Amino acid sequence: MGLTSFVSWGLCYRWRGKSAFPRGTWERGNFTPFGFGGVLTGAGVIFFAYIGFDAVSTAAQEAINPQRDVPIGIIASLAVCTLLYILVAGVLTGIIPYTELNVPAPIALAVDHVGMSWLSPIIKIAAIAGLTSVMLVLLMGQSRIFFSMAKDQLLPPLFAKVHPKFQTPHLSSILVGVAVSLLAGFMPIEKLGELVSIGTLFAFVLVCGGVWILRNSHPEMERHFKCPAVPYVPIGGILVCLSLMAGLPIDTWIRLFVWLLIGFLIYFGYGVKHSQLRSS
Repeated sequence: MGLTSFVSWGLCYRWRGKSAFPRGTWERGNFTPFGFGGVLTGAGVIFFAYIGFDAVSTAAQEAINPQRDVPIGIIASLAVCTLLYILVAGVLTGIIPYTELNVPAPIALAVDHVGMSWLSPIIKIAAIAGLTSVMLVLLMGQSRIFFSMAKDQLLPPLFAKVHPKFQTPHLSSILVGVAVSLLAGFMPIEKLGELVSIGTLFAFVLVCGGVWILRNSHPEMERHFKCPAVPYVPIGGILVCLSLMAGLPIDTWIRLFVWLLIGFLIYFGYGVKHSQLRSS
């Protein structure tokens, strides 16, 4: 409700010609002042905003009809949120110059800047509610991923333990919550955002590659979810993700390799020896 109110009011404000944005700036060719490279870097940095959509797939075991509900949930939520992202960004940069938006609460700044102070508390409350819901969804998704990995014996059985009453992987949820809290408390937020973005993009590259490889190596395998237009869709996904990763800073790549090294140590130190697929 907060975002739709902001977009609706902002479009009306812009339509009446009261924008704080310098008139004619877009028309003078300054729509992309940092060029295509700036667009690529910006898209890579804020890609963490799209991490929540794949969390829908991690809850497939809890859906009544996952073959139908999960694809609809992912595609519908992706389409609606992408449209909102575009509208909010367009209205925001139409109200106030982008050079003034590098603040923790840019939308609240915009409504305060044009004298609509009554809308600012609504925006701030909506932002807090939105961030809280996103954090809870992502914590749930990560604990389910660890649960599935532990069921395949790639992680210790601790992560596969289920609460006797609530039937949820409670220990995994607690450990993930503690780890996330420590990282959020001691890492700079901009570096943490870049690390999440490059990790998500790299995971999408692996998923696209896995779909392509499995479709060729095991075409007879029963698939409840089937990717269309293979190999074109997986190849396109790999190229797009790698392009976004290329725009991220070099120190973010170094952090990615460090986390990959930690993951390899866990896998080769524990997972490869206990893997259920290896023993079968």
